[in-house]
Amino acid sequence: MDNIFMPEPHKILQIKKLTAIECLFRVEFEKAGEINFGQFFQISLPQAGECPISISDFSKEEKWAEFLIRKVGTVTDKIFALKVGDILPMRGPYGHGFELSAYAQKDLIIAAGGSGVAPVRSLINHIEKNKSCVKNLNLIFGFRDNDSILFEEDIKRWQTSFDVTVTLDKGSGKEGKKIGLVTDYAAELPLVQKPVPDLQVIIVGPPVMMKFTAQKFLALGAKEENIWVSFERKMSCAVGKCGHCRIDETYVCLEGPVFNYVKAKQLID
Repeated sequence: MDNIFMPEPHKILQIKKLTAIECLFRVEFEKAGEINFGQFFQISLPQAGECPISISDFSKEEKWAEFLIRKVGTVTDKIFALKVGDILPMRGPYGHGFELSAYAQKDLIIAAGGSGVAPVRSLINHIEKNKSCVKNLNLIFGFRDNDSILFEEDIKRWQTSFDVTVTLDKGSGKEGKKIGLVTDYAAELPLVQKPVPDLQVIIVGPPVMMKFTAQKFLALGAKEENIWVSFERKMSCAVGKCGHCRIDETYVCLEGPVFNYVKAKQLID
């Protein structure tokens, strides 16, 4: 009988430093075809522990998965000590991600704050390569300052295909970046300024950011059933056994991390 909690060894193919405390790890994964946008893995190291990490991108053809990892504790400290060619134990993919069919041939806004860009990155890259799968796409990202901006190369490339807004909580608004919060500039997005029936909105970021950003888009005319959020919960078992991520009767690791807002607004700790 297979042990569902046993991680499997995977080779690190590439490590790319994005900020002072964040790196992008590309890991060999033969079953990349099983991944869906917005899912997560449990990444672990012996004698250190295990942590849930969102999938930031993947290739079904080249058989790899990428993870944005922030150096914030015992497990991630040891992961940052690894190098290309080393083995990273992982298990997954887990969770309910973004269903592309929900946005097919519709206008879509993706709003993400900080590391919340990682869970939506693979979806944006897919739409970039398959532009006809949605009508229009607007992107708005919020970061703390210039030094905390993630995926700058991707953002510059996305700007050639989509309307992209980047906001900074503080600092200088160089290179077209705006000073303020995502909610300060949501009303300026092209898909909000003109009446768009059945507008879809994806919001990912810290809980307080998702709360007020959802309220902002509701005030701008978006429907509750057309808003989607991704919960940043501390998954433990990832298979609905331990109850660590449970909110009332909902197991975030199983039913989420992606939820429709109609359900998400009821999930309060």
